[in-house]
Amino acid sequence: MSREYKTSKKNRTNYIYYTAEGTKIVITPGEDGVTVADIELLHSMDDNEVDEQRRYNYRVTSHLDAYHDGESEAATDRNKYLADESANPEQIYIEAEDKAEHLDALDKLAEAMGCLLPQQKELFKKVYLDKRTNTDIAAEEGVTEAAIRNRLKKIHEKLRKILS
Repeated sequence: MSREYKTSKKNRTNYIYYTAEGTKIVITPGEDGVTVADIELLHSMDDNEVDEQRRYNYRVTSHLDAYHDGESEAATDRNKYLADESANPEQIYIEAEDKAEHLDALDKLAEAMGCLLPQQKELFKKVYLDKRTNTDIAAEEGVTEAAIRNRLKKIHEKLRKILS
């Protein structure tokens, strides 16, 4: 795991790193033969890595085609900040179609929900928005679970009929 920032000068008395599993390990001078020079070396290696990552993030690549040709030699000389997918007309068109379909589906659903009785809307809310069980709702309303299932079946049939 690479670091984004250098360790501040006042926090360089020991060296902290994390394993791949996320376990924190602290290396302290004087323990297990570790010297102050070892700690300084580890911090300088981190500093070099941070500097290299910063240079990479801000340099300009010479192969702009590398974003689209995948495996060529130019693909190793990429800068992720230069990739511009916002100008892809096909993607823009697909997103606009998806958004229109989504809005159309929401309009149909709102219309269908408007056709439900207030009690049906309340039951729909309890089951699908509040995530309550049929047994819990039946106990609250003083009816059997089968009655709740029948009411839900009627709601489903009504919505299916309107949305079809």
